[in-house]
Parts: sequence; structure tokens; C-alpha cells
Amino acid sequence: MVRILVTGFEPFGGQSLNPSWEVARALNGFALEGAQIVSVQLPCVFAQALPALQQALTQHRPDIVLALGQAEGRCDFSVERVAINVTDARIADNAGAQPIDVPVVAGAPAAYFSTLPIKALVAGLRAGGFPASVSQTAGTFVCNQVFYALQHALAGQGVHSGFVHLPLLPEQAAHWKGPSLPSWPASLQIAAAQHALKVLVAHRQQGLGDVALSGGTLN
Repeated sequence: MVRILVTGFEPFGGQSLNPSWEVARALNGFALEGAQIVSVQLPCVFAQALPALQQALTQHRPDIVLALGQAEGRCDFSVERVAINVTDARIADNAGAQPIDVPVVAGAPAAYFSTLPIKALVAGLRAGGFPASVSQTAGTFVCNQVFYALQHALAGQGVHSGFVHLPLLPEQAAHWKGPSLPSWPASLQIAAAQHALKVLVAHRQQGLGDVALSGGTLN
């Protein structure tokens, strides 16, 4: 059996919902042939997120880790390519901390790439009817912190791990201050995530590499 860990975040920034946790919670125990899936909620707190992540990794010893986060303004499933070793918070976390220009892990490499088959995942989602793209930045908030720490902790262990940013939920976008932002209903996000897990499990079981499709940007 392929052991899968899915993580999502608690709401932050004054919101009452976070699509990453709504999706992760729905995936917990999802019946996927050949896989066992467990979901864990991470606090949106710099000082607490990484210990919670490490505890989940130690407890569940996953073969695949799909970390999820919210990104207002994203219009699709944004599969992140790279995590960088810096935290530069635009807003405070849920404990009021706002670190600026500090490393995620002192003395560690400047960046880590996702070990998910990111191009194959995007292609699989699109084939299933779900908009998806490769993203070249996971930001510098708690999402990137978790993504970087995840890749650092699992480096060289053969685990397929990475991060995906999700659009807002309509309930969030309807009350967002400023210009209207894209949103997906929870049911659609959950369906896309279930399809993503199927793609990842099939890729793992068949021992496939990633595919050579363009996911680059012009600038």
C-alpha cells in the first residue's frame, strides 16, 4: 500500500475558512485502491507549523506527501516547483509573528525542488478536466516555510513530496475586500485533489519519471 499524507492549513488572516484544510479533511480516508490516505491540519503559525509537520512525518511515514495551501488570486491548481530558504512575511501569522528575511533552516541549501512529478500531475489534472499549472513561486509565508521544511526533511529518502496552492472558496471571494478574485467551490477542489492523488499513486506504482512538457514562463 502507498501511504499518503495530505496536509492543509487552519484559516488565517481573519478568514473563517481555508480551502486547503477543507480539501485535506475531505481526503482523509479517501478510498483509493492501493493507497492509504491520512490528513493533518497544520497551524498557520511559524513557530508551530514545522513541529506539527515533523510529528506527522514521523507518525505516518508516508511514501507521498501532498501539502496544500491557500493562495488568493490563483485561478487553478498551482503545482509548486521550488521552495526557497527564506521567510519574509507580508502579514502576521495567527500568533502575531511576522518574521522578515530569516531562513527557514539556517545553513541549509538555498532551495529545494518538488519531488512530485509536477508536469505529469498538471497534465493528469488537465486531462481530467481540471485547470492546473506549474507555479514557480510558493511565496515567502508559512506555505513556503512548510514546503521547504518538508523537502529538507525528506531529502534523499525516495518520498514523493511537494506543495500545491489552491484558489479561494466562493464564500471567501464574495467577501474579499478589493477587486474580485477567482474561486472554486469546495466540491470542485475536492474532486480535483482526488484526481491528483490517483495520478500520483499511479505514477509511484508504475515507477514513472516526470514528463517533458512546457511549464515555463516568459519573464
